[in-house]
Amino acid sequence: MARNIKKTAIAALITAAIGFAAPAQAGGQFSINFAPTTADQAQAMNLGLGMYALFQGIEGGGGITQNGINNMAGVLQNGGGNFGVIHQEGNDHSGTLEQNGGGNSYGLFQFGKGTNAHVNQHGGQTGLGFVFGW
Repeated sequence: MARNIKKTAIAALITAAIGFAAPAQAGGQFSINFAPTTADQAQAMNLGLGMYALFQGIEGGGGITQNGINNMAGVLQNGGGNFGVIHQEGNDHSGTLEQNGGGNSYGLFQFGKGTNAHVNQHGGQTGLGFVFGW
């Protein structure tokens, strides 16, 4: 019985310490990232990114779309055949995409508020990232 009381007391202290360390309104984020493992998967992902770009009116090597306030985004591309998009919905997002070498493609999509995501690609990589913040 004393062992259970001790465990309960320790758990209560840890919970209280976490509560004091983080403000009640603290935000956070989580992300889901996809990287193809086969050439067919990469081709399908590139097709999806191309369709997104077509519907959004994005031309060339990619672009940035933002709906909200206080959002920051940047795309840096070195090399040929790179394509990158950053789409931000909500407020206070920060996102960058750096592509070096040729044949990279990536779509970074940020939703909610206050997300922070930065992607670096080097030579022929493909991927998608979805980041949700509160």
